[in-house]
Order: sequence, then C-alpha cells, then structure tokens
Amino acid sequence: MRREKAPKKPKKRSILREAAGWVFFLIFLFGAIYLTVHYVGERTVVSGDSMYPSLEDGDNLIVDKISYRFLDPARFDVVVFPFQYQEDTFYIKRIMGLPGETVQIIDGEIYINGQKMRDPYADEPIRNPGLASDVITLGEDEYFVLGDNRNNSADSREPSVGNVPREEIIGRAFFRIWPASRLGLIS
Repeated sequence: MRREKAPKKPKKRSILREAAGWVFFLIFLFGAIYLTVHYVGERTVVSGDSMYPSLEDGDNLIVDKISYRFLDPARFDVVVFPFQYQEDTFYIKRIMGLPGETVQIIDGEIYINGQKMRDPYADEPIRNPGLASDVITLGEDEYFVLGDNRNNSADSREPSVGNVPREEIIGRAFFRIWPASRLGLIS
C-alpha cells in the first residue's frame, strides 16, 4: 500500500519574497522612467501653427534631451525651450542664428553676418522683421530662433522671446510619433 504525501502548505516566506521582488521591480521601473524622461528624452505635443508646415497642431514629438550635453545645437535644428513669462509653457522653434553671429531681416529675407541666407523652411517673405529690423549680435551662448510659419510665429523677433540662451534649450525635437501618417524624423 502506497502512502500519499499531504500537499505542502505555501510558505509565508515565499509570498513575502515574491511581493518584495515585485516592489523592487516597480521601483526600478519607475526610477528608469523618471531618469529617461528627465535626462534622455520626453514626449511633447505641438500646440499651434507656428512651425507649420514642418509641424502641425497636435503632432506628438519625442524631444532628445541628451545630445546637447555633448554637441552644440546646429543651424536648422528644431529646439524646445521654456517661455519665460508663463510657467509650464514651452516653445518649439528652428535655430537660424548661431552664437557670435549677426542676424538681420531685410525686405523679408534673413541675413547672417551680412550675407543673405538660403532659407529652405520659409514659404513666403517675412512681413514683420520685429527686433531683427536692426542688426542683432548674438552673444557667445545665444541662438536666434524662428518658427517655420514665419508670419504667424512668436519667436526671437519679439521682445517676449528674444535670443535664446544655450542653457534654456531643453533639447532637440527629432521624431514625430503621432499622427501615424506622419511618423518619422523631423528635418
């Protein structure tokens, strides 16, 4: 006659180990998400038409926050920076002028260091040069930014925005994740 063993009762210790493992995993996961969002990249949504046609209202973008820790922003990069007069408001604009350069808008055209610039992102002449009607000399850490929708954009031509200091640039908008029909790199 064979004797059957009674089933073992689950140990409380193994349940506690399992729970501790899950707690550790969740802490690790949330820590990784926090570090990624604050130091590597984050999602942002375009509000308004100042970057049309490159970016449209409602586009969801990934902002690369790490590249500029190693490289300087370049001409034509699309950058994100905070609006200095409204908390939790960020602008998305294209870099046109680099540190140390002069910028001026004459007859609807952009001049960098006195030379007319070929502007592949403008569809029409600039109607209002704003501050750039006079020569603007950028400091060693300042950038001149414009929206692609040149005649419908609050940008470096306006006193409320002005030149953007390097330390204010959060990152480079580099990838559109929504809408799916426009998924891809941002140029």
